[in-house]
Amino acid sequence: MENRKRRPGGIANWAARFNRCVASSFIGRYFRLEGNHQPKEITGSTFLNELRAGATTFAAMTYIIAVNASILSQTGGPCLCDEKNRIDCDKVASYATCKEEVRRDLVMATSAIAALSSFMFGLVTNLPIALAPGMGLNAYFAFQVVGYNGSGNIPYGVALTAVFAEGLIFVFLALTGMRQWLVKLIPSTIKTATGAGIGLFLSEIGLAYGTGIGAITGGWNATPLAIAGCPIEKINPQTQMCDGGVMSSPKMWTAIFAGGLLTVYLMAFRVKYAFIIGIALVSILSWPRNTSITYFPHTPEGDSRFELFSQITSFRPMKHTLNALDWDIGRHGTQFALALFTFLYVDIIDATATMYSMVRFCGVMDDRDGDFPRSTLAYCCDAISISISALLGCSPVTAFIESGAGIAEGGRTGLTAMTTGLCFLLAVIFGPIFASVPPWATGCTLILVGCMMTRQITQINWRYIGDTLPSFVVIAFVPFSYSVAYGIIAGMFLYTAINLMIAVTVRISGGRLEPQDYDMKEYWTWKAPGRKPWYVRVFRNVTHSGKNMNESNMPAFHTSNGSDCEMVRVASSDERKDNGVDASVSMPRRTLSKFSR
Repeated sequence: MENRKRRPGGIANWAARFNRCVASSFIGRYFRLEGNHQPKEITGSTFLNELRAGATTFAAMTYIIAVNASILSQTGGPCLCDEKNRIDCDKVASYATCKEEVRRDLVMATSAIAALSSFMFGLVTNLPIALAPGMGLNAYFAFQVVGYNGSGNIPYGVALTAVFAEGLIFVFLALTGMRQWLVKLIPSTIKTATGAGIGLFLSEIGLAYGTGIGAITGGWNATPLAIAGCPIEKINPQTQMCDGGVMSSPKMWTAIFAGGLLTVYLMAFRVKYAFIIGIALVSILSWPRNTSITYFPHTPEGDSRFELFSQITSFRPMKHTLNALDWDIGRHGTQFALALFTFLYVDIIDATATMYSMVRFCGVMDDRDGDFPRSTLAYCCDAISISISALLGCSPVTAFIESGAGIAEGGRTGLTAMTTGLCFLLAVIFGPIFASVPPWATGCTLILVGCMMTRQITQINWRYIGDTLPSFVVIAFVPFSYSVAYGIIAGMFLYTAINLMIAVTVRISGGRLEPQDYDMKEYWTWKAPGRKPWYVRVFRNVTHSGKNMNESNMPAFHTSNGSDCEMVRVASSDERKDNGVDASVSMPRRTLSKFSR
């Protein structure tokens, strides 16, 4: 009995000793874990906490394995079909078989690129942000660029080439400091609103059918967003509305009680692994067949899932998507350029804003210059991962907002992202298990993380209309447009238009006509604060070095008394006129140089 009573304390003491041991090692010094007795150690970061946070991030991101593969496989990949109506290609047996093989290739590719990019990002940047093929961009890639069964503007291989080129361009922008400059250029209130908007975006994802508990659905006509919660078979395929049984789905209620309320209860008592416990419990409850909440119903889709789940482990080479780039872009020049430009501007805003919001959420943002540690390396890792993603046959990789789940669990260093990467690496082997985590198992976790991220809404400047309205538009547009990039674009447009009109009015009136609370506006300047890009600093150093060399080559004058102090003889104006009076003045050489500059 005594051993049982001491056991919890013993485990806690062992964990504390283990964390201290790791903190004092090379790992602790490199990742700046708390207790390593080095400058700039990250408060609250311990080795075991980072592992737990990484596992939580992975659990919140597992849906991307199946969802991304499902979306991208709708293009048909490199599979060939001679039908004019591309929808009829699904009726061709050989094409349907090839398309299914493409989907399984993409399951492997999604796990592999998420593993590689997340591990590399955490190792190089020491930030708890995981990377994977982004939602939204994958849909644009599949349905707008390539099209269903290849019915779009450019073929699958050419679209991958555009993604590959995007990554190379991003490397250039990161090395030149353009991405960092873009972040600093965005007003602080807009950046804060973006974090709150991402919180609502996460909540919307957690409430939706394909990625969450299925409590809401896309409405129709007068109702753009409607309450749902009905069994998915009662969703009208045309209107996407429930034909009956609203809020009666047993899957939704299982997720709410076992994955939501239980998780909140555990969080209230600061129980570690609260998120993981909730996700695992709902998943296990959803795996048995012949239940109302099963993830494997007796349907063709359910049978396919169960067949994959029964394999437990699966490793197969990628036959169709690996290195499927097509460099014959001449025939699709205009469409290729359009796709590349769209990928660029959407991804640069989306990924950069998400990365900034996650860094701000975990508390390592430097508010003095609006940047974060190792930002150049972070953007370069993101860019390189995009190009590697194209080589594996996937849409662009981006920073995942689900990283907030791990940050909320205590993740503060790159060990969190590396742990997530290792979990995705296991998913390459145990893909059938991780691909079988139902979306309603992670829905409540995303909602809770969204709640935590929305708390920063109080930091927005609500006192001045020129800051208030653009911030509100960002918060609203991010979830409703299902895009971080479009939300920021809308907010920046309003911010520029409103403040430009007000500034012109104030300038013309000479300051006599000012809006209410004008003195409460948040200061903004186009001159980005903080350190300049590296090439600007190098140019300035070279210029200053040249000036110093020129000054050192100037002739030295000495006083007649043999003093070592260098002096320069400066004649007065009267002396210059008639040279009759010796009115020379001796000035130190350094003083003269100062005046000459």
